[in-house]
Amino acid sequence: MRFSRPILAVDGIRHTPYALSTRPSVLPHLASPVTRHPSRSHRGFTLMEVMIAAAIFFLAIFSILALVSSMLKNARALRHIQVDAGMVAAQLYKTNRFTEGVESGDFGKDYPEYSWSREGFEAKTNGLWQFDIVVTRKGQNEPVDKMSVYVFSPESSVRRP
Repeated sequence: MRFSRPILAVDGIRHTPYALSTRPSVLPHLASPVTRHPSRSHRGFTLMEVMIAAAIFFLAIFSILALVSSMLKNARALRHIQVDAGMVAAQLYKTNRFTEGVESGDFGKDYPEYSWSREGFEAKTNGLWQFDIVVTRKGQNEPVDKMSVYVFSPESSVRRP
């Protein structure tokens, strides 16, 4: 079986569709060729276009996931407050009445593995006190945090023997 191009008869002249496309001035209303298949550019996307679109999509998705992951990590870190000597100093400032000597304690059930000690003495005779605060963790020799604070409190007295 032999295939041939279709023949168009217009105004008594026989033309092939390809011949019409080369001579648009003869038949202007039939200037575009009649084809059996749509051209390659109208069929869909090429593999390269799909691959580039998928790469851009996954790049955006992974960037968003990394951002959300870092935000969750930071939120988790904010839940755990680090124990420091400032927590003991804040309790010290509440009373504003100081005595000379050494005191120690712990942070209760919130931080059961940490303990603190503070040594207070009058630095100057005008009511300036110095407190050295040390926070330690059970089982460690090195202190977790150290701090020295100066407080002016002329109403506080020194215990004299």
